[in-house]
Amino acid sequence: MSLYKYLKDLWKAPKKNLGDSWKEHLIEWRREPVTTRIAKPTRLDRARSIGYKAKQGIVVVRQRVMRGGHMRPDEMGGRRPKHSRQKMVLDKNYQQVAEERASKAFPNCEALGSYYLAKDGKHAWYEVILVDRAHPAIKKDKNLSWITQDKHKGRAFRGKTTAGRKSRGLMNKGKGAEKVRPSKKASMLRRQY
Repeated sequence: MSLYKYLKDLWKAPKKNLGDSWKEHLIEWRREPVTTRIAKPTRLDRARSIGYKAKQGIVVVRQRVMRGGHMRPDEMGGRRPKHSRQKMVLDKNYQQVAEERASKAFPNCEALGSYYLAKDGKHAWYEVILVDRAHPAIKKDKNLSWITQDKHKGRAFRGKTTAGRKSRGLMNKGKGAEKVRPSKKASMLRRQY
């Protein structure tokens, strides 16, 4: 087995086996700023699968997102079916929110992708891989030069990353996914007129 396979299996193991060291990590991350630039990825196997390379022009950010707040306020007026639903139906997942916030903190960079890190009762942490579009090393790289094109500006905000595509429903094809392409709004307009 390769190194990355061992790293993947190690990360899948229950965190209670790690003892107090995992709790110490979470305590340390809670005290950090919400958006923290880090020297190297915590999960190297996931970072490499997204496209991370240890080179200039690539930035790794640990992003903290608040969890919860999905219960609807208790609305008294009317008996419409929408009012009886207790949970909010969210348009974005935490990972997409983390990518957007990291992109906002580093406006010269584009979000390549992100991966889950940890969560507790109050927060969720994700690591976001950002790429500096103007860096010469990125422009020369045959695997990453595509992101320097203007049509890839604001990827995280337009739902073009993997997390964004998932929340847009674009991971499904064929039967049951007729109303997601080219977009939910376009599909609605097409059926309306």
